[in-house]
Amino acid sequence: MFEGSMIPIITPFKKNGKFDEKALARLINWHVQQGCDAIVPCGTTGESATLNFEEHTQVIAATVKAVKGRVPVIAGTGANSTEEAIHLTRDALNVGAQGALLVSPYYNKPTQEGLYRHYLAIAEAVPKMPLILYNVPGRTAQNMAPATIARLSRIKNIVGIKEATGDMKQATEIIRLTSRNFAVYSGDDFTTYTMYALGCKGSISVTANIMPAEVAEMWRACKGGDLKRARAIHFKLDVLNRAMFYETNPIPVKTALAMMGRCEEAFRLPLCRMGAGNRKKLRAVLKDYALV
Repeated sequence: MFEGSMIPIITPFKKNGKFDEKALARLINWHVQQGCDAIVPCGTTGESATLNFEEHTQVIAATVKAVKGRVPVIAGTGANSTEEAIHLTRDALNVGAQGALLVSPYYNKPTQEGLYRHYLAIAEAVPKMPLILYNVPGRTAQNMAPATIARLSRIKNIVGIKEATGDMKQATEIIRLTSRNFAVYSGDDFTTYTMYALGCKGSISVTANIMPAEVAEMWRACKGGDLKRARAIHFKLDVLNRAMFYETNPIPVKTALAMMGRCEEAFRLPLCRMGAGNRKKLRAVLKDYALV
């Protein structure tokens, strides 16, 4: 089972819009040194929606190369087409990823039965790849019901879910309906501490891109039973968590990393540079955390 603080890493671009493999390798080395437990390329924070198939696999392969086996690589391979998701997941397996994170289909709004069949088809097509479901209705416009998640959890190579509804009632029900062998991960920095207290097995955290050591420490404190220490870290990170959503993710997190000198401030349309007012607010927050 994957567990701990997992980084949904940004995809660095050069000013000309090309993928910056050297910047990605530097970021990965920093994250591993800071104590992260896994690297997750090509997720929402990695601007996967603007990568073509070739680039998508290139970023995953570059991540595997830079990680050098030090932590697992869990590749984002979701799509709103089941065949495309299968294609991306097979490619991720072939280039050495140890797991796949699959956002639920967006825009076409499948029924609960459609969601079940989508994930079943991927699991059957790529049986050697451990799969993590990803439920984020704020982006996909469709919630995956706890009953559907419980049904999917009985498929051998579906090993967990990134739960990003922010709904503790739903998180509680998912944990109650699934076995101990099925991992629930926090996908929302604001609820990570609470989800740890419920028994979730880790987080896939936007803020971990900026303060990886602290996010990893919160996980280890919870795992070791030191809820007081974990709660203190939760409150310490609260203002930064909020700053990461001044605008649509990953605009603030990539802007912050650029301010910290760790990547270029380069996006692909339709994402664009942060507005002047929010940039000023973000820089002030980073200064308060001694990050710039």
